[in-house]
Amino acid sequence: MSGFIDQIISSTVMTIELAIFALLLGLVVGLVGSLLESISIRWLRYIAASLIFIIRGLPEVLVLFFIFFGLTAVLSQLFNTFIDINAFAAGVLSLGLIFGAYASQVFRGAFLAIDQGQLDAGRAVGFSPLQVIFLIQLPQAWRHALPGLGNLWLILVKDTAIVSLIGLPEMMNQAKLAASTTNQPFLYYLIAALLYLIITSVSQVVIRFLSDRANRYIS
Repeated sequence: MSGFIDQIISSTVMTIELAIFALLLGLVVGLVGSLLESISIRWLRYIAASLIFIIRGLPEVLVLFFIFFGLTAVLSQLFNTFIDINAFAAGVLSLGLIFGAYASQVFRGAFLAIDQGQLDAGRAVGFSPLQVIFLIQLPQAWRHALPGLGNLWLILVKDTAIVSLIGLPEMMNQAKLAASTTNQPFLYYLIAALLYLIITSVSQVVIRFLSDRANRYIS
């Protein structure tokens, strides 16, 4: 019994790594997506909006299967040889895209909350478009976006469980293996539940700290 418990606890590290890498990818995807949705180039704006709509409209498990199995088929066909997609990479890519699709709307709302006069003032003093984004928009958008991004992170942590469907030995996969082997599903799923609660509880403390810090100088 102790061996299975040790495996579940050690697999927690992989779950956290999976969530963090997906978060980093999702933040980039969400930020780029929100910027593309607001640019003046119509065809590029439509492409970005369509991709975000598709990803948000599909169940997470389908996005995972399309990337894990579909990308393998496409790459194998292109290179005329079988190419196996790593389960961890597929999990990071699928969860990152899902997170990014929702984060793009959070970022978009955060950008819209910034006073247009500040952007005009930045351009008036000679800031380039990139300087306006990085020196004016992003610092303020971060404060507005943080609560929404925090909620998406909590959802992301729980969504890591779906990668067990493609064989990645993360926490839920190990709990399922232990439950089926020992015929004690309640015990091992309870352990997994407690570990998820610990991760999300620590996450909420960190999110609250970041929110307080971001709002420290706001009256």
